[in-house]
Amino acid sequence: MGLIPGGTSDALTIWAVSDGRAGIEAQVLGLAEAVARLRPANIVVKRIGWRAGLGRLPWRLIPPWARAGAAIAPPWPDIWIAAGRATLPLSTRVRLWSAGATLVVQTQDPRTGLAPFDLVIPPEHDGLVGPDVLPLVGAPNRLTEARLAAELARFADRLASLPHPRVALIVGGRSRAFALPTAHAARLADQVAKAVQAIGGSVLVSFTRRTPPAAAEAMRARLSALPGLIWDGGGENPYFAFLAAADHILVTEDSTNLAADAAGTGKPVFILPMAGRGGPRLRRFHADLEARRITRRFAGELSSWVYPPLRETDRAAAEVLRRHDARK
Repeated sequence: MGLIPGGTSDALTIWAVSDGRAGIEAQVLGLAEAVARLRPANIVVKRIGWRAGLGRLPWRLIPPWARAGAAIAPPWPDIWIAAGRATLPLSTRVRLWSAGATLVVQTQDPRTGLAPFDLVIPPEHDGLVGPDVLPLVGAPNRLTEARLAAELARFADRLASLPHPRVALIVGGRSRAFALPTAHAARLADQVAKAVQAIGGSVLVSFTRRTPPAAAEAMRARLSALPGLIWDGGGENPYFAFLAAADHILVTEDSTNLAADAAGTGKPVFILPMAGRGGPRLRRFHADLEARRITRRFAGELSSWVYPPLRETDRAAAEVLRRHDARK
């Protein structure tokens, strides 16, 4: 769908393949960009869809020729990085189509045999192991110190006057395991407002596409009297600028991506409870972050601590390149 140039004519070609959903695409792009920081590379974004509702079938029953969206055809890339169920009918065949020339990398647990992949990079809390498996704490992301600095500079005129301590509030929403009812969202907002008032700070609020509109409105109404900035979804997304500007970060517990991004800053991260029970995999993830002294459960007060920023994407990129080079 798009080319992100990063090198010369002899640079690696990397395809970042997903169904285009923001959280999934961020994983493949984040890993591709991390590889490109180590070696000149051109990144091509590929967004996959399937015709006539075929995407709802078990992936093994989806014929590759029924694809919609990005062209998947020779010349094949040096490295294929994919994520998500929609990519599996293609990822499982790329080594065959390229006669083994393409290194095939799949993030997340593909929940199938691992033989078609050269490297699988799942979250550690999935419990997947094997010689071609590299578990990460969380998932690959696009957060780097350089990006944080650049995004902070882009939004400096709107953020510079806000008092410290600044509290970034990143709100997820509905998922299979969690919900954000309006009443629950209102209670969370009241608790956050009280904590911010207690330290004399300001708020930086960002909702995601999964945040129910009624929940977002309830939180907005309770936080708008505080100094700060509440992104309304229009214009450029200040998400990374908020992470860069914050002294404390609060994220809802429904998303590994949000928590992993926040953990990459080295700043105190508080986890906000959602309605719902979650699942064992996500509980293991949050327990791991707490054990590493990265996060704490939000209990109505804000405090500070330090830890080494999480840099799992860079670790994965080094392994991808090691395996690519070993094939020569």
